[in-house]
Amino acid sequence: QVQLVESGGESVQAGGSLRLSCATSASTSNIWWMAWFRQTPGKEREGVGAIGTRSGDTAYADSVKGRFTVSLDNAKTTLYLQMNSLKPEDTAMYYCAAAGTLPPSMGHVLRQSTYNYWGQGTQVTVSS
Repeated sequence: QVQLVESGGESVQAGGSLRLSCATSASTSNIWWMAWFRQTPGKEREGVGAIGTRSGDTAYADSVKGRFTVSLDNAKTTLYLQMNSLKPEDTAMYYCAAAGTLPPSMGHVLRQSTYNYWGQGTQVTVSS
């Protein structure tokens, strides 16, 4: 069982930066992909960025490309999301997720159904 704990969410001004962290409770040797999702009230959870723990491949939602960067530390136990040039529309609860099986294709790495481990979330609020 993998437990995920997010941190780093806070309130910032538009144009600012934040770095979110997701600490894992166990080795990620059985984890294939890790990702960040976000959700606002009344909307579906949206995949923001993902990284392959073995390949290092990354994928991003179009809405954050060029502004957000997902990465893993060298021990592969902490997932990060560096968020730059933040916009009010980035306001959401951000969740960390981990996939214990290999996704069938890159087209699946930003889908909720790919991930079977989830954190509790950390709130990001961007004011204009």
